[in-house]
Amino acid sequence: MLNGERLVNRPFRWAMVGGGRKSNVGYKHRTGALRDNANFQLVAGAFDIDPTQGKDFGVKIGVSSDRCYDNYQEMFAKEQDREDGVEVVTIATPNGTHYEITKAALKAGLHVICEKPLFFSSAEGEEIKDLAEKQNKIVGVTYGYSGNQLLLQMRAMIEKGQIGDIRVVDLQYTHGFSATDEPEKTSDAQKWRVDPKVAGPSFVIGDLSTHTYYMSQMIMPHMKIAKLLCDRQSFVGSRYPLEDNAHILMRYENGAVGTMWVSSINAGCTDGHRIRIVGSKASLEWWDDKPNELRYEVQGEPVRILYRGNDYLDDLAKEDERLGALHTEGLSDFWANIYHRFALAIEAKNSGDLKTLEALIYPGIQAGIDGIRWVENCVRSANANSTWIEYDHSGQKLHV
Repeated sequence: MLNGERLVNRPFRWAMVGGGRKSNVGYKHRTGALRDNANFQLVAGAFDIDPTQGKDFGVKIGVSSDRCYDNYQEMFAKEQDREDGVEVVTIATPNGTHYEITKAALKAGLHVICEKPLFFSSAEGEEIKDLAEKQNKIVGVTYGYSGNQLLLQMRAMIEKGQIGDIRVVDLQYTHGFSATDEPEKTSDAQKWRVDPKVAGPSFVIGDLSTHTYYMSQMIMPHMKIAKLLCDRQSFVGSRYPLEDNAHILMRYENGAVGTMWVSSINAGCTDGHRIRIVGSKASLEWWDDKPNELRYEVQGEPVRILYRGNDYLDDLAKEDERLGALHTEGLSDFWANIYHRFALAIEAKNSGDLKTLEALIYPGIQAGIDGIRWVENCVRSANANSTWIEYDHSGQKLHV
């Protein structure tokens, strides 16, 4: 159980690029990183594309004015000259900037934590992976929902054979907040998400489903997709060629089948983020709207609800427990869990502790690359008139 004690040698000096006053995600990052005050301390930032607004915001969240920089280039250069310069940077900027900022950060000797989807292409991902290894740094990806402990309970139960052989994987991440074009008119953070030059080759597949895809892979690390079919639509026409809805069919190498429904136009839906794994003996279902509950349905027996924080859960699901079963936890706690694991990964990388690093379950650079390849495969199928394609795990088949 986590209680805020220091589990790393000392807090890492941390900075942000982006994540300012108008950011949709900046506060989530700060909530996660600073929940365990012993892991990270926010000491610098280039918080906004408008330097004046960025400095005003940074000072108001407690960063010294002389360490609120006009841009990331200035910050990396000046922080390198300080004895107390930053060691880790979070990149919370639009998708199209991730690659160049991550590359610059690694070259400046910084560990990187980056928003998803990581980059536009898996080739960029492989290049950054090589650079990170050369620089002896980690690159973490903020798949925030993956910090939910009950997902690790699902992983443990599947590994122990408690649901039998996996037959069906049913994934969904939907909401209705973009059912019209109004968000693009009122929110700068939404406007860039539907611009291919900034967002990349997809909207909801990259913005939403990469979360759920990673979570499914974390739960079922040995399940690999063999074939995929993606049918995507732009129901709000101004978003074309990017999609606001997609249905994806999957066939796994072990014979299981899967579906993913991802949508921002599921009108009336506030939170449609669910994962259901159907086995030959039983099924498991997790729903983000009830994040402290896991449904365990054994064929022929009453439904069981497993609650977060209880002693009957697997040890794997109790490692990041914070409040105890009596009290509910939510998304901010799950972000804190992945930032906690980022801190452990950075500490292990710095000390050369490969055993600890390899044992950690956290979304690192390979998870980011796998997310890019997921998007690439979906787009490749959709652009080929929504046909079945062999799933490319290598990143080589970029075109049909």
